[in-house]
Amino acid sequence: MGATAVIDRNAEGYKFWKDEHTQDPKEWKRFGKRIRELTGGEDVDIVFEHPGRETFGASVYVTRKGGTIVTCASTSGYNHAYDNRYLWMSLKKIVGSHFANYRESWESNRLISKGRIHPTLSKVYPLEDTGQALYDVHRNLHHGKVGVLALAPEEGLGVRDHELRAQHLDAINRFRVPAPPSA
Repeated sequence: MGATAVIDRNAEGYKFWKDEHTQDPKEWKRFGKRIRELTGGEDVDIVFEHPGRETFGASVYVTRKGGTIVTCASTSGYNHAYDNRYLWMSLKKIVGSHFANYRESWESNRLISKGRIHPTLSKVYPLEDTGQALYDVHRNLHHGKVGVLALAPEEGLGVRDHELRAQHLDAINRFRVPAPPSA
């Protein structure tokens, strides 16, 4: 998808919190070291911080001096905690972002309808499993984006160009978790 380096936090065992109330700066340092291994010794200029509470302290720590942390969600909790010394002493900035304005949203939808960009979902839940979807996202048990079928009995009912969709199905389903076999 265009990434030149990827860190799977679960696979590498990062635990940024020792317990519910105590963060682990040693893990931030280990994470920063891993980032520098992948970037030729450089700290990152910008961190797009989506998870929120779970990773915010680490994101502030690993951003380079003068860099920016862009917060655009809080899927693991909206009460962010971080050591402010790593922000103010290194002249870092926190910027809030919320996807797009009306024009940018329209343009995104236009590009989706032309098959130029692909919205991807790793899993789709029926409406009655909304609680499970929320639990999975809150506990970071999901992989990528998830969807909930709101008043739709199955996926694909809003598709207008089935031929175009079929051409891009591999990209759309790139992160799809296969459904367990039926009993």
